Amino acid sequence: MTKRFLDQHQVAYQEINLDEQPEFIAHVKDLGFAAAPVVETETGSFSGFQPAKLKELL
Repeated sequence: MTKRFLDQHQVAYQEINLDEQPEFIAHVKDLGFAAAPVVETETGSFSGFQPAKLKELL
């Protein structure tokens, strides 16, 4: 749902698939997250589909 939201609102993003790029798992854990999706911005990060936080990116 997060990816769909970003696509629908034409927000540029870099997708990192942890199954295909497991070297990023440690980074996600270092951020304090154990579940995907993780959205990381210049000002912070959050996990899961959070429409209110995603709208702040618009």
